[in-house]
Amino acid sequence: MATRERAALASVVFAVLFAQVLVYPGAADLVEAYGAAAPETASRWFLAAEFGAFVAFAGVWGAASDRAGRRTPFIAAGAAAGSLGYAVLAVAPLGLGGALALRVAQGAATIGAFSLAMTMLMDLSADHGADMGAAGIAIGLGTALGAPVGGQLTELAPRAPLVVGSVALAVAAAVTVRLPDNAPTTTQSRLSAAVLAVRDTPAVLVPYAFGFIDRFTAGFFALVGTLYFQSRFGLDAGATGLTLALFFAPFALLQYPFGRLSDRIGRTIPIAAGSALYGVAVAGVGVAPGLRVAQAGMVTVGVLGALMAPATMALVTDIAPDTERGVHMAGFNIAGSLGFLAGIVGGGWIADRRGFQDAFAIAGGAELVLAAVALPALLALRDRRSE
Repeated sequence: MATRERAALASVVFAVLFAQVLVYPGAADLVEAYGAAAPETASRWFLAAEFGAFVAFAGVWGAASDRAGRRTPFIAAGAAAGSLGYAVLAVAPLGLGGALALRVAQGAATIGAFSLAMTMLMDLSADHGADMGAAGIAIGLGTALGAPVGGQLTELAPRAPLVVGSVALAVAAAVTVRLPDNAPTTTQSRLSAAVLAVRDTPAVLVPYAFGFIDRFTAGFFALVGTLYFQSRFGLDAGATGLTLALFFAPFALLQYPFGRLSDRIGRTIPIAAGSALYGVAVAGVGVAPGLRVAQAGMVTVGVLGALMAPATMALVTDIAPDTERGVHMAGFNIAGSLGFLAGIVGGGWIADRRGFQDAFAIAGGAELVLAAVALPALLALRDRRSE
């Protein structure tokens, strides 16, 4: 039964990420269809608008779910509203301002489905690495398939990815309503629980920090990586999507086995070693002498990302009290969304002013610095859990 529920919840996580990443390869074409005068800049804000809403509303969904002691109706509502948002973006005669406003509303709904589906996976069993590995493989597969499919759909029509995204979220809503609700019966009673939970359990700031920097690099690749491969190597939207998939495919397929590995050997080695090597690999992509070397670097980044991502999410599950899982996973997703937002906006800003090589070096260097700074805290958590 747990296996079936794990697969169903992972399919919801997959649908959200698949719909989200569909628009990345052709984001400039999409905002041009909304009348943007500077498509590259406008595409950055179109992607960032969704993540700004993720940051603002993830805690609201998590606290409301913990307070109600329910997950399923909130996930279904978020997925259905997100589907509607994508549909309106696809068919309504919007200008850029209207599209950005609607993008915020769509993001506010979609984060509820995403964050609470992951929280239900936290509730599912004691095998936290396996449960978060299932979430990770869903995240990876969604992004791995979303990039190439979105590139091909963009070549058909700029708004075609939005139509497919709407359908994916509608299916996710339908799947969710059939699931049993595993939320703990004793829950937080106040919507301020998100802040109080972090104050009472400060150890969660360690995986939050890794979630931030890991998603920073993902956001960096979503925008700067797209522009890098298109401008330096002359790739079109379809070829760019396939190149991004070289990162996302191993990132997806290896997360479940690496998550189970972290159940056996602990979280410290996958997080610390994976982050350090990941930073080196990210920086290496920016100095690759040719397309094939850069693509090989993308594969390496994907493998290392798969090593550390499920262990980081499982560490949140290890630390969070049962009655505060919704707000703690919301906190993790807020940190991740802020990281993704910083990767898009900050990474694009650095690339505009310093060039791609410096931008990749800064993104990889940030991962290396965090791995070094956070290692004592990771070791302390390991020692505390051993005791």
